[in-house]
Amino acid sequence: MPRETILIVDDEEDIVELIRYNLKSEGYTILTAGTGEQAIKIARQSRPDLIVLDLMLPGIDGLEVTRYLKNNDQTAQIPIVMVTAKGEESDVVTGLELGANDYISKPFSPRELQARIRAILRRRRKTGETDTPAGICQAGDMVIDRARHVVTIQGEPVDLTLSEFELLCFLVDKKGWVFTRGQIMDAIHGENYAVTERSVDVIIVGLRKKLKTRASYIETVRGVGYRFRDQ
Repeated sequence: MPRETILIVDDEEDIVELIRYNLKSEGYTILTAGTGEQAIKIARQSRPDLIVLDLMLPGIDGLEVTRYLKNNDQTAQIPIVMVTAKGEESDVVTGLELGANDYISKPFSPRELQARIRAILRRRRKTGETDTPAGICQAGDMVIDRARHVVTIQGEPVDLTLSEFELLCFLVDKKGWVFTRGQIMDAIHGENYAVTERSVDVIIVGLRKKLKTRASYIETVRGVGYRFRDQ
């Protein structure tokens, strides 16, 4: 049974209870917050393994909470699943740009949310399973340490979100191969993941921006998808 701690952030008590009930039945430890301010405080104090975050909150909204947590060294690596209302695609894109890992739209199936959470936490556990040289790969002067979740260029660390890191690892493992957006999302989020193609592009844009002068390593293949340049 899972032993991870999940923070649920929503001002609707019935939604909180629904999520709490279903996640507790899976063995997770549950924390809750009804406002963005509470969410930030609890996240800093308790360091949950994952946050389920409603975007529409009183006071500080979910996007501001995401921005704060992802810009704070203590909380930057905590995965965030955004809960959105229909018609909030622009907010979804903004959230992904800020570093959120996934999203689910209301009304949603508790089983779908559970599946999304299991997938994220499973990937997170895998990145910390081993700390051996086999977990390190290199592309030019860029070094990727999977076990420590660290990317450096010329020895300088590059701060990536979990999705950016996993996308980079996936492409580097298959240098020169071209992948569609659907194949990329299946690889980093699992099959049957409901996401728009624009969301994949958002992750790519964020990754290239952070790689700076090495952004050209990730090539766009017009009409197909993306590949990591075979140097």
